[in-house]
Amino acid sequence: MSARPVSGAEWTDRYQGAVMNTFGTPARVLVKGDGCWVWDVDGNRYLDLLGGIAVNALGHAHPAIVEAVTMQLGTLGHVSNFFATEPQVRLAERLLDLLGDRGGDTGSRVFFVSTGTEANEAAIKATRRTGRTTIVAAEGSFHGRTMGALSLTSKQAYREPFEPLPGDVRWVPYGDVEALRAAVDETVAAVVLEPIQGEAGVVDPPEGYLRAAREITTAAGALLWLDEVQTGIGRTGHWFAHEVEGVTPDLVTLAKGLGGGIPIGACIGLGAAGELLGPGQHGTTFGGNPVATAAALAVIDTIQHDGLLAHVSAVGDVLAEGLADHPAVAGITGRGLMRGVVLTEPVAAQVVAAGYDAGLVLNAPTPERLRLVPPLVLGVEDARRAVRTLRSLLDETAEGSAT
Repeated sequence: MSARPVSGAEWTDRYQGAVMNTFGTPARVLVKGDGCWVWDVDGNRYLDLLGGIAVNALGHAHPAIVEAVTMQLGTLGHVSNFFATEPQVRLAERLLDLLGDRGGDTGSRVFFVSTGTEANEAAIKATRRTGRTTIVAAEGSFHGRTMGALSLTSKQAYREPFEPLPGDVRWVPYGDVEALRAAVDETVAAVVLEPIQGEAGVVDPPEGYLRAAREITTAAGALLWLDEVQTGIGRTGHWFAHEVEGVTPDLVTLAKGLGGGIPIGACIGLGAAGELLGPGQHGTTFGGNPVATAAALAVIDTIQHDGLLAHVSAVGDVLAEGLADHPAVAGITGRGLMRGVVLTEPVAAQVVAAGYDAGLVLNAPTPERLRLVPPLVLGVEDARRAVRTLRSLLDETAEGSAT
């Protein structure tokens, strides 16, 4: 006799009895993914417009990642950082190439980690090597939840339980050039900015903001550090979101989509910033792991070979144009497949909840905003399907609010 299937409700009970309650009650218990679709343990199918929060760049079970990880794990799964591996070196060179810097004598270098918050922790330590201690950060920012990265994350609900936080942080309104200019002086080690703020609800800066930040930091002898953890590796239709403004930062931090679901992050120092950290000044056990770096190489290869940058821009326009004229939508933000849907009423959580019943995985970073960060391989027809379903959800939510 076969065992009785365990339901999603039963798995959720077991989760709550065994896993620390840092994420609340899970929305569903997922068991399978294929491309842009996921299935839960009860057999329900969902179109994934969250992509692991901008992580699953190639969707679920992409053959290029499966092959790269399988081959590498069958050859060499892990070594300590007393040793180098081929995929580690190739990925570092590849990232510098994508940033327009071949490394070598320029000083530019890559430090690999496992997560975005680790990448930002490495960047914080690099800024301290300038001899200055102040970092200027933007209101609405999210840079991680470890103590150093949390000190640069603006949301008070995240910060207050752990204060006092380390570091000397000076806050400015995001997108306000004059406030940034007033805040940056000879005591500032770095300015850290997201090219588009993700956790704030996909908030765009005004045109020219990053160029102004580059000018201001250069004049003060400070570093410009761009957190591309969410925006990087093709998410906006460019390898890096800051390419749109043509700036060259000193530090770039990456993670999320870089590994396509395999944990990896990177802190990249360009020019002299690549030499700020020396032997013994930082470390990591799993950073640069050959399996993770092989996965990241597969992600980059696939984006290039399959023309996904142009695809991301085109499909992102399908989502934006299909939703922009709905009466419950005040505006669409972001670029490519990083889109914010700004609502006229604070009903984002209700739309997300209804989305599960309609077969959509959505995200509500704020009460008034939905965030759409699907896999970069989202097809046009699935994007149109998502638009139709989401418009119906907005209609239903509006009707429910009116009664």
